[in-house]
Amino acid sequence: MTALLATFALLATQVGPDPTAGGMPGIPEELRDRPPREEPRIVTQPQANYLQRCLTKASSDPQSALDFAQSWREVAQTDLDFAQSAHCLGLALVQLGRMGEAREAFELASGEAPADNLAYAARLAAMAGNAAVSSGDLEGAIALLDRAGGMALAAPDGELASELRVDLARVMVRHGRADDAALALAEAREANALNGEAWLLSATLSRRMERLGEAQAQIERAAMLTPRDPQVGLEAGVIAAMSGRAEDARASFASVIEVAPGTPLASRAQTYLDQLGPADEEPEDE
Repeated sequence: MTALLATFALLATQVGPDPTAGGMPGIPEELRDRPPREEPRIVTQPQANYLQRCLTKASSDPQSALDFAQSWREVAQTDLDFAQSAHCLGLALVQLGRMGEAREAFELASGEAPADNLAYAARLAAMAGNAAVSSGDLEGAIALLDRAGGMALAAPDGELASELRVDLARVMVRHGRADDAALALAEAREANALNGEAWLLSATLSRRMERLGEAQAQIERAAMLTPRDPQVGLEAGVIAAMSGRAEDARASFASVIEVAPGTPLASRAQTYLDQLGPADEEPEDE
């Protein structure tokens, strides 16, 4: 739960569905239905830091954060206020382990985000997708993450779109949709050609699909972008071994041990080295 909350917290610091479509079970009435706006409300304190305050409350006292979100909703005036108050609710529900309701809150927040802030709406939709994964709804997560990536592309925010397409690919792999995952990773690379993780995961997936030529080209690009990433070295070694290039594989595995000594990755690299056995000795000159 702590790791999952950290994921949502990261998205919360980086500032969809039709918000008028149907009811949302589990969402309090005061959060689902906006109060009338005929008369402007008097705000007695600045709201710029409300979301950060909510994040702090959600970490230590999620029930208090729920109450805070409802009170915030009552004084909200702008689209951003409404979106962030639902965002606040979602963060609290995550901490409480109520992932289905958290997903609904994040979807509501995404739908209410200002029209000129598609990147924020995309992040909220992605948070809804992450909550769907945690509740076991992979199909729902795929739809939400796909929508999130599309909004990021329209923003346009290539870096965010690339990250969200990587997230989508991960869920698709878990759902047994390898071909669709490969397409999502291709979109991730196109959106941000400097995303080393997208190239690494592309290489891993290509290798698993026995497309070794593609895997080799992709891992070479990953190595150019993140030359000291032990995961890249490990994958490069596996691809080389499967391609019959034992010496290249040994060199890659040895590099993992050098850059990440004492880590699980180094242990795996040593295991692979042991499986390959020693290099053939050079024949002595007569």
